[in-house]
Amino acid sequence: MGVIAWLVLGLLAGAIAKAILPGRDPGGCVGTTLIGIAGAFLGGWLSAELLDRPVQRAFFDAATWGSAIAGALVLLIAYRLLFGNSRD
Repeated sequence: MGVIAWLVLGLLAGAIAKAILPGRDPGGCVGTTLIGIAGAFLGGWLSAELLDRPVQRAFFDAATWGSAIAGALVLLIAYRLLFGNSRD
């Protein structure tokens, strides 16, 4: 998969992560999108390094999507914990 495919995958993974964890994010839509892209790269890297399961070349591989969404969820949670507004 090329860089453009990873960017598209990251955009979609960020949208899915946002749907799983609804609520206000400090960065809004742009921040969530960037977190999704970074999460896709992080999830792919962690899948290859820690689970010894390198990502496939196919765009529609379930493991690739799962790792991208999981990475986006982890980064979204961390982002909310670090930069989120306190509960009012």
